[in-house]
Amino acid sequence: MSLAEEVALLRKIPLFSNVEESKLKLLAFTSERMVFNSGDVLFRQDQMGDAAYIIMEGRADVIVNTPNGPLTVAQVGKNDFVGEIAILCDVPRTATVQAASEMVTLCISKELFFRLVTEFPQMAVEIMRVLAQRLEKTTRQLREAVAHN
Repeated sequence: MSLAEEVALLRKIPLFSNVEESKLKLLAFTSERMVFNSGDVLFRQDQMGDAAYIIMEGRADVIVNTPNGPLTVAQVGKNDFVGEIAILCDVPRTATVQAASEMVTLCISKELFFRLVTEFPQMAVEIMRVLAQRLEKTTRQLREAVAHN
């Protein structure tokens, strides 16, 4: 995939939609392109995070450990962003992310991620939106699970 193609893909991600093209080129150039096969683990729950991933192709399962074993709580795919909670909050990973198909990702280091958020406050707003949506969904699922018990 060329730099221009990566920039075009980044432009489609809401998080980066308002970022100027020169910064997207920098992001694409300084990020590590990583390929995962189905079954490969991007990162594991409880590990410390040093990077986030943008999914360029493919899909992955988001899995949390429970007393009854691993539970898949979501599936993510093209244009989704994963792993940002651990680097934003400086906490261990909240879930395991495992490739459900062949995947192509851009791995963004913690340092680059914070530099982008500092330079582009609209990215921080979009990240808050995504995290708020995830929290609302998780809270709703928890309420439903408690109601069924």
